[in-house]
Amino acid sequence: MTDPQGMFSLELSDDLREMRQWVHQFAKDVIRPAAAEWDEREETPWPIIDEAAKIGLYSLDFFAEQWFEPAGLGIPIAFEELFWGDAGIGLSLVGTGLAAVSISANGTPDQIGEWVPQMFGEPGDVKLGAFCASEPGAGSDVGAIRTRAAYDEAADEWVINGTKTWATNGGIANVHVVVASVDPELGTRGQASFIVPPGTPGLSQGQKFKKHGIRASHTAEVVLDGVRVPGRCLVGGKEKLDARLARAREGRRSQGQAAMRTFEASRPSVGAMAVGIARAALEYARDYAREREQFGKPIGANQAIAYKLADMQTQVDAARLLVWRAAWMARQGKTFEHAEGSMSKLVAGETAVRVTEDAIQILGGNGYTREYPVERMHRDSKIFTIFEGTSEIQRLIIGRAVTGLDVR
Repeated sequence: MTDPQGMFSLELSDDLREMRQWVHQFAKDVIRPAAAEWDEREETPWPIIDEAAKIGLYSLDFFAEQWFEPAGLGIPIAFEELFWGDAGIGLSLVGTGLAAVSISANGTPDQIGEWVPQMFGEPGDVKLGAFCASEPGAGSDVGAIRTRAAYDEAADEWVINGTKTWATNGGIANVHVVVASVDPELGTRGQASFIVPPGTPGLSQGQKFKKHGIRASHTAEVVLDGVRVPGRCLVGGKEKLDARLARAREGRRSQGQAAMRTFEASRPSVGAMAVGIARAALEYARDYAREREQFGKPIGANQAIAYKLADMQTQVDAARLLVWRAAWMARQGKTFEHAEGSMSKLVAGETAVRVTEDAIQILGGNGYTREYPVERMHRDSKIFTIFEGTSEIQRLIIGRAVTGLDVR
């Protein structure tokens, strides 16, 4: 980042500091006290979402303001604080964002204006959005997507058939954005995203998953059986799709597939979520080490514990800086020459797993029980090495960027 005089600076603006404190207070007062309950219930925390909507935290205005914040740090800072509160509830509050980003980044102005507000609703009548890309046979291999979309020219409708899996808010969302193949022979270049309006016949929720962590966030299959959507629901419009397909068929370089662009744009934000979990575990373990006494002194006075905390603090700070760098680069329109977005997600996700495990170790037997929050934080952290691109996929992307070779 640079200040107005062009000098390098990591100083946050007054607006960012105020926003961070505001979100932190909500996380402290509303999210944390409810975290254990909703983790046990494994249900969408609608009352918490309602409370966030009442103060304007769960709203299109807030997300848009932070998304377009000049330094690019609005979303990462807000997400870190929410996930510092609790990851499951945090994901329930931000899960709509991926669907909103997919339309905002790739859709027409009319599509953005019509559908993105419907993903949030309003206080007293909150709504959700869901982005549906993964399938039972297509996780990391996005090119293996089998969901098909065929154009019915006479009706100006797209007919979609397939099954999606691991969809956050899947089946309970007001608006679903579905990635489907329109030309399977072109692989990822033959894919497009479609908006499925609320109440569309043929869309239903399949299996709801009982997860290891982030249990307050709804994750389910989405079944599409003869789903028909108007032609205007093709994200970006048919003219843009036809031009892209023509380039692909001629062997010319495409600008990239919609799902992959959505994931790449979201990676620093996902990294910020992981930083929030890691920071929460670090702070809890630090405070515990100051208060817990063994052999007549706080356990934090022992080098074994102090050194572990030193490593934890260093790792959290390093992960945050990688997230901030990637978010700033994305906002300034700079190219990720070395896959900086993937770097931030990789390091933050693995840091969260490592730091939360170390927090359990510092608490000893207490850390392994549900009476203390680090056990839940550790369960929540693991997903960050899996979703939005596994750690292995991030390394593959970074390896290709660094070597310039077709690493496989």
